[in-house]
Amino acid sequence: MSPLRLAAAIGLLTLVAGCATITPEQQRAMDEEECRSYGFRPGTTGFAECLQRIELDRRAERRARMIAMDHWLEPRVVYRPIIVRAEDD
Repeated sequence: MSPLRLAAAIGLLTLVAGCATITPEQQRAMDEEECRSYGFRPGTTGFAECLQRIELDRRAERRARMIAMDHWLEPRVVYRPIIVRAEDD
């Protein structure tokens, strides 16, 4: 399997597995629990900022993964010399 196909397959499986396992509501509950564990109380500005930072970090990670995947999608030049021998007449 070529590296491009392997990367595409892994990316697709990761995407499908990630989407299938956690709903947005579950993600929000996990984020809120994380902010509470840091000592922020729901309804406060600090709690809202904590949730915002978590989401911004998640988006940055997603962008970084997309940039890393772009590396595999770049066109490649393959050089394979072909030797043609002259026929003796």
